[in-house]
Amino acid sequence: MALNQLKERANNQCELCASSQNLQVYTVSPKTEESVENSILVCDTCFEQINDESKMNANHWRCLNDSMWNENAAVKVVVWRMLNRLRNEGWPNDLLEMMYIEEADLQWAKSESTANESEEAIVHKDSNGVDLEAGDTVVLIKDLPVKGSSLVAKRGTAVRRITLDRDNPNYIEGRVEGQQIVILTQYVKKV
Repeated sequence: MALNQLKERANNQCELCASSQNLQVYTVSPKTEESVENSILVCDTCFEQINDESKMNANHWRCLNDSMWNENAAVKVVVWRMLNRLRNEGWPNDLLEMMYIEEADLQWAKSESTANESEEAIVHKDSNGVDLEAGDTVVLIKDLPVKGSSLVAKRGTAVRRITLDRDNPNYIEGRVEGQQIVILTQYVKKV
């Protein structure tokens, strides 16, 4: 019953990426009742990536730029969760800043797995112990030779819109003189 109502609401398209292939109902946790209020219509690709982070393809989720404007609360909750999972990519931060979500829906979105997030959270800190986030601007505090290149990243160089290494809290990435490089956090200072 919910499937037919969701298909009608979603115009027979995935409510996240607008695909019309292999649609199914996804009930948004911690809700358990499959209903129009608690569920969204998703394609196989979205369903798989929502449920298995190891299969996450960040480029697929650029569709959230459109679906974040959906009026349905369940859709907004999933969009907010996916943007937060992708924060290290940089671009989701801009969308999160623009996104409007009601306070009750935000609480629903945050209820997913706060316990898992605190266990898995890797915190990146600059040379002064200040927390770094994806999209921040940092300044180099030392001349750094770039391995495999003749480039030396000079002290005082600003590195904008950094990305964080999700596996190692000591590594960030950024562009210096048009080249994407890995930088040790101990050699940067947040601006």
